[in-house]
Amino acid sequence: METDSALRATPFGPVTVLTSAHGGAFPYGNSVIVNGSAGAMIIDPSLEVDHDPVGVDAVMISHAHEDHIAGLKHFSAPIHTHHAEVDAVRSLEVLIDGYGLTPQEKIAVDEEIGNQFALPNGFPEASGVDGGHVFDLGDVTATVIHLPGHTAGHCGVLVEPTGFLYVADIDLTSFGPMYGDVGSSVEAYLRSIDVVRDIEARWYGTFHQKGVIEGATEFRRRLTDYAAVIARRDDRLLDFLDRPRTLADIVAHRLVYRPHVDMPFVDAVERRTAELHLERLIDLEQVGRTDEGYVRI
Repeated sequence: METDSALRATPFGPVTVLTSAHGGAFPYGNSVIVNGSAGAMIIDPSLEVDHDPVGVDAVMISHAHEDHIAGLKHFSAPIHTHHAEVDAVRSLEVLIDGYGLTPQEKIAVDEEIGNQFALPNGFPEASGVDGGHVFDLGDVTATVIHLPGHTAGHCGVLVEPTGFLYVADIDLTSFGPMYGDVGSSVEAYLRSIDVVRDIEARWYGTFHQKGVIEGATEFRRRLTDYAAVIARRDDRLLDFLDRPRTLADIVAHRLVYRPHVDMPFVDAVERRTAELHLERLIDLEQVGRTDEGYVRI
């Protein structure tokens, strides 16, 4: 297979993972090609994918974030994504609106995306699919698994009979789950973690950093550590709410990023993350709201 020289092509049966030369950290990632006797597809063409290496017949986008559509402009095959993501794949403006940015943040993020990714205004030909949709590639099938939480339509793909489960941005990093978009959900993320935990596969592939994990036992061990980050954020927030705090206080305190990280979307992610954890802890009757702000009960 011809690939970009910056990428390493690693086969897992009929699945080939195009491993990022930059370790898969944002804005880079690991793309997946599935080759069957009747066709081929690519999942999440990354920033480093600068041509169609196999003449694919379909493109599947796990969710509408710029790093997952970065290489899409190099493909002419039909584009598919979950119905909840299709408008954002079709329109870069809709994608950016999904981040819940202030007007000033939106200008900065729009400029940063333009500089890093050089994306067109969108891919209006993209079509929506549901969870459970099956791409029949002949001797191989690729089934879409709806895994909301990171975004509303975030999906994985299960390749059979190969036993390769692509979990996209359930990426098992020590950084932990990301759910900072308007359509994100902590509870949905936890349910999606349970879904992938129950799927028996030989290999588990992530878009960022970790790449491919072999074996369900190791995958589940890492998944447990990954999910524990959510509980640690709950605990950190509860510790901070020893007296009434405003949302602005919590955003400045940071639940996700370290204090030195300075990117135009950081406050938006922190704001949405704080809101979701506050809702969760209020429902659990561990946090209350006063005129002065939020406080631990």
